[in-house]
Amino acid sequence: MGPAVLSMLFPHEATTEDMVVRVAVSFLAEQSAPATGRWFWSYHIRLENRGTQSVQLLTRAWTITDGRGTVHEVKGEGVVGEMPLIAPGASYDYVSGCPLPTPTGSMTGSYTMVDENGRTFDIAIPTFPLVGPV
Repeated sequence: MGPAVLSMLFPHEATTEDMVVRVAVSFLAEQSAPATGRWFWSYHIRLENRGTQSVQLLTRAWTITDGRGTVHEVKGEGVVGEMPLIAPGASYDYVSGCPLPTPTGSMTGSYTMVDENGRTFDIAIPTFPLVGPV
């Protein structure tokens, strides 16, 4: 896929060192219940390793803000139960979800990675909006 196609599919992007994090987000009406105060989004993350060493994702740290400005921090090991090893030139994709008590919000965060030399470093997850139907 060329850069233009990737930018269309994954409109939110952040680059840290040799790692690119791309995000695509979708509102899921079938998992939402606005009448009871629940809106749900799925987000597709692609991590691309443009470096010369394999890197492994160790932890994630999310900052989720709802439409009222309430902030929720989520931290933990890996993503979707995995701690993927990403070879040079390779990418890793996963899909997860986020419920909110408001029809709008945003997410941002970081991943802690480790390279072949044992060096740990954080990479940015781009801030992306969560917007329900108007």
